[in-house]
Amino acid sequence: MSASSSLTIESSTGPYGVSIATGSIDSPDLRAILTPATTIADAFFQTRPLPGKTLWVEATEHEKSLDRAPVYIEQMRAAGANRATLLVSLGGGILQDISAFIASVYMRGLPWVYIPTTVLAMVDSCIGGKSSINVGPYKNLVGTFHPPQHIYIDPSLAETLPRDQFASGLIEAAKICFTRGPDSFRTYLAANPSVTMSTPALQQVIAASLTAKKHFIEIDEFDKKERLLLNFGHTFGHAIEGASNYAIPHGIGVGLGILCSLAFQRSRGITHESTPIVAELTQHLDQMIRTLPGLATHLQSLDVTEVLERFASDKKHSTTQFTLILIDPQGTVVLEKIDRTPTLDQAIRQAIEHTIETYTK
Repeated sequence: MSASSSLTIESSTGPYGVSIATGSIDSPDLRAILTPATTIADAFFQTRPLPGKTLWVEATEHEKSLDRAPVYIEQMRAAGANRATLLVSLGGGILQDISAFIASVYMRGLPWVYIPTTVLAMVDSCIGGKSSINVGPYKNLVGTFHPPQHIYIDPSLAETLPRDQFASGLIEAAKICFTRGPDSFRTYLAANPSVTMSTPALQQVIAASLTAKKHFIEIDEFDKKERLLLNFGHTFGHAIEGASNYAIPHGIGVGLGILCSLAFQRSRGITHESTPIVAELTQHLDQMIRTLPGLATHLQSLDVTEVLERFASDKKHSTTQFTLILIDPQGTVVLEKIDRTPTLDQAIRQAIEHTIETYTK
């Protein structure tokens, strides 16, 4: 294995560790953990033999739903899982959500470990302990907080990912580091992030992103204040992602969502012309977003009214106010609660339409 790095996350249930090491997926130590465990794994990896009992899951938004959870709970029972069973999750964010949710409710809670296999999961969702499960048409409407015992990250697992999936993860990493502040974002950019970056450079990005996110989840574990800032780009992004029937993947949707938020701010007279770091973020997001095959076609097929309906149904809003994560005139990511009015609705529509137009010319 190449050089490794690690960090420890403090949580209300105790500390848990993150190990980052290229080649660790095939290490004897990790295989020893898998052997007695029950593993919920992405069906993509069925060609890779795993020790222990394995439940194979298709990594789709449909499977990450409250309707499907009982199916996997029954399979866990049929596999003989009991309160002493260690649950292992192998896959991207969808598998993590499914596994974390099941681990939190099966027999009132199982210990679990996570092996992320996508850039997005490696740089972002693997830490924090949250599960997010879809209910009907509503994305991430229910979930729990149930941190894993440990997270094992092998950056080499990302080497075969399609470029748009790689870009999705880098967008999330850029968002997290930018939200943490200029120094963190400069550390991210210093790794020269791109969809063709080397595995050692990706390992640097993973470490930078998780270090930045560690700050938010340790001071606000249960998403009440500071951690909410990590939803930057998500309110617009989830709406676009859902309205595309998930043809636009999560990370690309977040990138488009950040650009929507900037367009919305411009409608309020906030242009960020004196904050060059915002221009660097915008340029980087543009490069990543354009990696999605068929981007213009996906955006042209969007029903803007549906995007707006999904935007308005975001769980962070109240009946009288929209909760938006924006960049203030100084270039700092902030949370704003803005009264819902017809004028505001029109400004949000125009921001979405402007962003769609930018990528469909």
